[in-house]
Amino acid sequence: MSKYVLALDQGTTSSRSILFDKEGNIISSAQQEFEQIFPKPGWVEHNPNEIWSSQIGVVAQCLAKVNMSAGDVAAIGITNQRETTIVWNKETGEPIYNAIVWQCRRTAEKIDDLFGSKDDEDKVEIREYVKRTTGLIPDAYFSASKIAWILENVEGARGLADEGKLLFGTVDTWLLYKLTGGTVHATDYTNASRTMLYNIKEKCWDERLLDLFNIPKSMLPEVKPSSGLFGYSNKDIIGASVPISGIAGDQQSALFGQCCFEKGESKNTYGTGCFLLMNTGDDPVESKNGLLTTMAATADGSAGYALEGSVFIAGAAIQWLRDELKIIDSAPESEKYATSVLDNGGVYVVPAFAGLGAPYWNQDARGIITGLTRGSSRAHIIRATLESLAFQTADVLRAMEKDSGISLKNLKVDGGASANDFLMQFQSDILDRKVLRPKVVETTALGSAYLAGLAVGYWEDTEEIKKNVGIGKEFNPAMSEDDRKTVLDGWDKAISMIK
Repeated sequence: MSKYVLALDQGTTSSRSILFDKEGNIISSAQQEFEQIFPKPGWVEHNPNEIWSSQIGVVAQCLAKVNMSAGDVAAIGITNQRETTIVWNKETGEPIYNAIVWQCRRTAEKIDDLFGSKDDEDKVEIREYVKRTTGLIPDAYFSASKIAWILENVEGARGLADEGKLLFGTVDTWLLYKLTGGTVHATDYTNASRTMLYNIKEKCWDERLLDLFNIPKSMLPEVKPSSGLFGYSNKDIIGASVPISGIAGDQQSALFGQCCFEKGESKNTYGTGCFLLMNTGDDPVESKNGLLTTMAATADGSAGYALEGSVFIAGAAIQWLRDELKIIDSAPESEKYATSVLDNGGVYVVPAFAGLGAPYWNQDARGIITGLTRGSSRAHIIRATLESLAFQTADVLRAMEKDSGISLKNLKVDGGASANDFLMQFQSDILDRKVLRPKVVETTALGSAYLAGLAVGYWEDTEEIKKNVGIGKEFNPAMSEDDRKTVLDGWDKAISMIK
C-alpha cells in the first residue's frame, strides 16, 4: 500500500492539492489562485483551462515538496466548487465557453420566466415539482439554467449538442475527464444533486426537467456513488496510473471530513460561501423553511441525504474588503481591525452580492451597508463584514432546527474563515452554543481523501477514520442575552431592507 492519499480541492478562487497520511495529517500542500472573470455586473466566470492548469500545477508542487512521485499515492480524491458549469467539445476536449460560476446571476431572468416569482400562483406546480424531485428551489445558482444559457448563446452550441458532440460537467467531471486523458465522463451523487436536473429519490436524470431546459441527455455524465472507482489517472499526465476513487462536492465532502456520519450531525463551512449541512440519514427531509434537500456522501455507496443552508457570500466578502474596497491587505488582517473596536458601532453589512440564499432566496437582492454615522470607521465596516458571516449562519441554523426538529448542542466548523478567532467567538456568542474547530481545518479536502482511501482499502472503515478526529479549539458563548438580542435585532432590521 502506498503511503498517502492525494486530495484535489478545486475551489472558487483557488486550486489546492493536499497529501494526507492515515492519521489524517497534512504531509504536504500547494495552492494557486486563478483569475475571477466579471464580464458584466452579476456575471462570474472562470477559464476552464486555467482551472485545469492550476490544479495539475499544484499537484506537481505538492508532490515535489516532499520529494515524492505520483507512484507513491494510493488514491486520488476530488472535491470541488459545486454548480459551476463547463461545456466542452467531445471531439476536441476544448471548452466552448468559460465556466459559468455558481455565483453568476445572468440566468435569473430565465428562472423567473420558467418558474415565476415565489408568489406566482400559475407556476406553483412546476416549482413544487423541482423541489419534490431535486430537493432544490428554482434559482440561477444551480447548473441547469447555466447549461441552457451556453446552448442558447454560444454560436453553434445548439447544433453540436443536438448532434451529441458536447459534454457537460461540473468541475469534478472536468477534472476527472482531464486526469483520465478524456476517457471518463462521470460525476457523483452529490454534484449531480446540485444541477437541478437530477431526481434525488430515483437517482436518475429527470426527463421532464431536461425537456424544460432543452438540454440533450447525451451531454450529461454518468452518476456514481461518491466512494468508488471512477477511473485511473493517465500516467502521461501525472506520471503514474493512480485510482481516482473519491468525488464529492465541497460541502458534502466537508460533512464527511468532519465525520458527520450519523443522522443529526452537522457542520458549517466558512469558505467563499457559507454552508451549513445536517446529515438526515437515508431519507430526504423536505424543508418548509427555505433550506435545500441534497444528497450526502457515504462510504458504502448508498444514497445519503442532508439538509443544507447555502449562504452565497461569506469569505468572498472578506476578499471584497481586500480586493475591491482595499481597506485590508490580507484576509487575516480583518481580525486585527475587528478586535480594535468594542462593537460594530451600529454598522451592518449585508453582503448580498449574488442575491440572498437560504433561508430567504431572493435572487434580485443586492448588498447594503446600513447604520453608518460620522463616527463609523474602517474597523467598524470590517467588523460588520465579519459579523455578517455569523449572522447569516444563525439565520440558517434557526431554519434547520425547525425543519429537522433537532436542537443542535454545538456547531462543528471548518473552512478558511474558521481560522479567525474573533469570528468563531462571535458565532458562538450569537448562537449561544459551543463552536468546535477541528485540529485539521482542511476538512473539505480531507473528506475527499477519506472517500478515495476507503474505496481502495487505505482506511478499513469509518470507525478507523473517527479515531483521527481532534478538536483544535473550543469556543463558548460569553455574550449576555440582552446584547445577543440587540445585535440580532439589528441584523434582522438590515436584512428586512433588501429581502
